[in-house]
Amino acid sequence: MDLYRLIPGTTRLLVSIPHSGTFLPPDIDSQMTDRARSLPDTDWHVDRLYDFLEDLGATVLVATHSRYVVDLNRPPGDAPLYPGMTGSSVVPIGTFDGHPIWRSGSVPDAAGVRARIARYWEPYHERLRAELNALRSRHGSAVLWDAHSIKSQVPSLFAGDLPVLNFGTNDGRSCGDSLAARLLSYAQGIPQFTAVRDGRFKGWLHHPSLRRPGLRHQCGATGARPTQLHG
Repeated sequence: MDLYRLIPGTTRLLVSIPHSGTFLPPDIDSQMTDRARSLPDTDWHVDRLYDFLEDLGATVLVATHSRYVVDLNRPPGDAPLYPGMTGSSVVPIGTFDGHPIWRSGSVPDAAGVRARIARYWEPYHERLRAELNALRSRHGSAVLWDAHSIKSQVPSLFAGDLPVLNFGTNDGRSCGDSLAARLLSYAQGIPQFTAVRDGRFKGWLHHPSLRRPGLRHQCGATGARPTQLHG
């Protein structure tokens, strides 16, 4: 099983979908609890939700493996995404609702985590970096859209109901204000949806090569979480 699917595009837009994958390598599947094998924290069908991207000319990178194998949206050093808030690690130990992912005695140790990062995390982010560099070379700039979904209510992660559309710019560090403002203004003009910028989910770029000085002027990281469509 390939680690990702890549759909080449013709514009400067690159969409990364890191959490819709459902594949479990047999050696990892055998270590998981029955509940975890149902993959409750998957961003279900987000690749199908975005099936219009090819018509837009976007390049699309879609992970094929479950986030329980390795979480492509977490830093490899396991620094917390949001200091002081509950979160999950690059190799998750429990589900969002607090149930164990791994059978007794099968929780990955430090060496196992490093091996998964090398085997699964690094290739995805290296390809992401390569595609961004190619787009910047071709077009002079690139826009990265990080696409997600999550349940409207996850008490372990946030209180109450999450807005339907959540745009993250890392407080302006990963996306220019003009682009972010246009996106939010458009979303807020859709009556049936609620929208917020840099709320509970702020948007992050985890590969060091994506955080070099000046990159934010060329690459916007924005996450949309259409919670009402979550399966």
